Amino acid sequence: MLRYAMVIDTRTCIGCGDCVVACKTENNIPAGLNRDWIVEATRGTYPDLRSEYRSERCNHCSHATCVYSCPTGASHYWNNSNITVVDPSKCTGCKACIAACPYDARLIMHPGGYVDKCTFCNHRVAEGLDPACVSSCPTQCMHFGLLNDPRSIVSQLLKRRKHKTLLPETGNEPNVYYLT
Repeated sequence: MLRYAMVIDTRTCIGCGDCVVACKTENNIPAGLNRDWIVEATRGTYPDLRSEYRSERCNHCSHATCVYSCPTGASHYWNNSNITVVDPSKCTGCKACIAACPYDARLIMHPGGYVDKCTFCNHRVAEGLDPACVSSCPTQCMHFGLLNDPRSIVSQLLKRRKHKTLLPETGNEPNVYYLT
């Protein structure tokens, strides 16, 4: 399985939201809905507090509970990779995948009623391009590539820098990493 990953540097993310706008534009997401979002997290205790911004989205897990919980096969892995996508024509809107996702990364598309989510812009990846969010980042804090390739930028960053994933205890093996 090809294992794609996104690495986000929390030291250089400024929380501007350009990634959110790029995603909405690239994927024609209706007003009021988002496939990705910005979180401001505060760490530490007073007076030693630190804030960080995180651009969050689907974590394209290697063992995605959302994929395994889908009764129709609408949620599935794309092209022998960990990129999880939804086929709207197979989705019944039962919301089993929403309940199974520990990252709250799925949404109901209106008026269609099917589930949608970040796809790592798989249509761009198929052309050898980065996801729109990565391409649009003004601070270049977002990086995308194959974890299977030890020479890729994501592999190199994860070797050199301390990092974390969100909710690793779920066993989903998330593939969005945050450099700390």
